[in-house]
Amino acid sequence: MKKFLLLILCILQINVFAQDTANYEKPPVFPECETQNVENLKACFNQKVLQFVFNNFKMPQIVADENYKGDIVVLFEVDQKGNFIVLYVNAIYDELKTEIKRVFGELPTIAPATYNGRAIYKQYSFQIDIPLVNPASIQLDNNLEEKPNAISEIERQAKKEYDSINASLVPYTKLEYKSQLNIPFTHQLYAKFDRSINLVGTNSHTASKPFVYQEISRYYDFEAENEKLNKDVSTWAGRKLFNERLVQVQGKDYWFTIDPIFDLQVGKDFDADFDTTFNNTRGIYIQGGLGKKLSFSTSIFESQGRFAQYYNEYAETLKAFGPDPAIIPGRGIAKRFKDDAYDYPVAEAYLSYTPVSFLNIQFGYGKNFIGDGYRSLFISDVASPSTFLKLNTTFWKIKYTSTWLWLKDVRPEVTEDGAFLTKYMANHYLSWNVSKRFNLGLFESVIWTDSNNRGFDISYLNPIIFYRAIEFQSGQDAGNVIVGASAKYKINDNINIYSQFILDEFSLDDISGGEKSWKNKYGYQIGAKYYNAFKVENLLLQIEYNRVRPYTYSHNTIALNYGQFNQSMAHLWGANFSEAILIGRYHYKRWSAYAKFIFGVRGLDFNDGTDNFGYGGDIFRSDNNRPFDTGVKVGQGLKTNVFHAELQTGYLINPITNLKLFVNISYRDFNPEAETINTFSNSTVWFNIGLKTDLFNWYFDF
Repeated sequence: MKKFLLLILCILQINVFAQDTANYEKPPVFPECETQNVENLKACFNQKVLQFVFNNFKMPQIVADENYKGDIVVLFEVDQKGNFIVLYVNAIYDELKTEIKRVFGELPTIAPATYNGRAIYKQYSFQIDIPLVNPASIQLDNNLEEKPNAISEIERQAKKEYDSINASLVPYTKLEYKSQLNIPFTHQLYAKFDRSINLVGTNSHTASKPFVYQEISRYYDFEAENEKLNKDVSTWAGRKLFNERLVQVQGKDYWFTIDPIFDLQVGKDFDADFDTTFNNTRGIYIQGGLGKKLSFSTSIFESQGRFAQYYNEYAETLKAFGPDPAIIPGRGIAKRFKDDAYDYPVAEAYLSYTPVSFLNIQFGYGKNFIGDGYRSLFISDVASPSTFLKLNTTFWKIKYTSTWLWLKDVRPEVTEDGAFLTKYMANHYLSWNVSKRFNLGLFESVIWTDSNNRGFDISYLNPIIFYRAIEFQSGQDAGNVIVGASAKYKINDNINIYSQFILDEFSLDDISGGEKSWKNKYGYQIGAKYYNAFKVENLLLQIEYNRVRPYTYSHNTIALNYGQFNQSMAHLWGANFSEAILIGRYHYKRWSAYAKFIFGVRGLDFNDGTDNFGYGGDIFRSDNNRPFDTGVKVGQGLKTNVFHAELQTGYLINPITNLKLFVNISYRDFNPEAETINTFSNSTVWFNIGLKTDLFNWYFDF
């Protein structure tokens, strides 16, 4: 019996030993390591990986030139088939990441790790010292840190999810230039490619702005032009400062970029009592794309500023209902900063979606512009940003733009319970290339409010209906309709002429009567551009004349004017003016310069307690408050001569972000025929120097 029990015990011991020797985990095995015992397999695996990297790694030239000393951290796995897969690489140089991925991609397929004889995957983290160290001189056992196995395939994939995102990243290929993103609308930037999109024979449409990269890239190679300006810098800081965006990430079906925004200026108004002017804007600019059809952009600005005295005074005349002292033109409501400056935060954002090649849809908060000139009599970017929905449809020789906007009237007389009045604008613009030289445009716009609690009237959502017919059916004072037409003719590749005509009210009897009736509410623009002027490459000369009769853009009801945040949605002077503009723009490599001269006549109101009539320049006053019905002419009222001259030179630090250094000097002479308590003669010389990310137009020529 004792012998039998001893036999059973021996069998059990042999069985347990057999199970222990079977239930072990083996690391991946190189062919050269197959003869090693189990205890030495891990060290052999480490040795082979490290030796392979040491023998095949080629130091990138940029790293060698910098005499860089540091390390690379690699997370990789050997999968169930014995393939090496890089999951993540952390290194300061992109070139180091690319090289380590190349080396690991050349590692041979080996026997996978096993557990209980079953093939499993195995993860390792690996640190490579730069300069490289021969594996023979280091301790191998701990150099490759082994990562725990997944319990199940689902958990395995979940554990790889974060690292797989990093592994899926690819070098940034500047997809913004092929995207539905808007090209930031500044006159100086658009002048660089204006000739390319105005060549005789192109089927481009140049009035509805801002443009999207996708439509302009057919005529202008942004990437190639910017690469011409690249500086030969090798450091990370140098590339980011001069040639690249700060953060640029691209994956299989997404990309995004992040950049800081600056507008840092200091200057002197030689006519003001205070010592200096300044602007201190800091912000962030984010843009990106999801797939090939959806793009997005957002910019957030935090700003403080004190400007030339005339500009500060104008900003305070725009004051909204409430305690805040001013509205900064083109930006928004400002609160007091210190004793004599302003704090004015601004945010803009939009989504851009192109479901099919002929349709782009945008929804956001920002600005729009329609026209080929420096000014627009249709819709301009001089007012503060607003919420908008825009459809751009392009087919055959036609581009059709429909825009719906949510505007704010911020005057005390229309404010209710402390809330600003919301009003709505809808407009259509049809651009037709009649021939390879001639373009014709048709425009209509309507503004309405929440009269009779109708809110946003869905009748105006129809993108192809005539607004005047809807207004007529809704009631005489239900809305304010404006219609217009534009034309452009390309004389040759270097010269084109353009025009706009706006009509706010039409009465054939009054127009033909010859008595200059107040009902003759219209305006017009005519201008010309001369590219490569006098055979000087990249020199653009522009001349433009604008004239708008009194009471245009105004209405007999208090809110149905063509304005937003106490600013005109068209010309920044409102109405009752004539203006001639001369502009010259030039750029050479990263250098640029421009000169602008404006000669104008404006008709202002007296508002002196004796004569309180509206003479037609202030579009926010009811046109019922006029002094006479006939004999109405441009410049009536307090006639004021305006001269504005501006010279600027700049150096483009980064052409990708449009960051530039600049020096600017302007002269403004404001000379009314008589002085009142609010209107007086003023001559200003204003000098500025600064650093700014040029993303939008500043207008100082009030």
